[in-house]
Amino acid sequence: MKFEEILAAAGSHKKRRRVGRGIGSHRGKTCGRGSKGFGARAGWKAMWGYEGGQNPQIARLPKRGFNNYNFRVNYQIVNVSDLEAIFADGAKVDAAALAAAKLIDDATKAVKILGNGQLTKKLTVVAAKFTASAAAKIQQAGGAAETAAS
Repeated sequence: MKFEEILAAAGSHKKRRRVGRGIGSHRGKTCGRGSKGFGARAGWKAMWGYEGGQNPQIARLPKRGFNNYNFRVNYQIVNVSDLEAIFADGAKVDAAALAAAKLIDDATKAVKILGNGQLTKKLTVVAAKFTASAAAKIQQAGGAAETAAS
């Protein structure tokens, strides 16, 4: 038996459409792409939900439900291990001190202290929030965890 003698299933090898071959082919000139616009250009790929420039269905439907995005508080986080590495024993650690040490970006935004790492120094830490483990580690080292007035 020869390879070329094996018959493929009928319709499994469909001939590709030859476009741009004159008026008589019915696929001449614009080659089935219409005239002008996004779809006529090379590299065109419709984005999900794109409806040719009209307002998409997802935008026509009303919004429902609650979204907390505009009201959430983004905390700048600092670990206890960072405080151990940077600050001296007996220091007062607040947002300004953390910004000066480059542990946070902005001293005006809220800071949250996380309990990752160990603390052996006696520090007075002032922040908007503390995790339970962070507050426990600060107090265990002889320091104080104070909540900043918002």
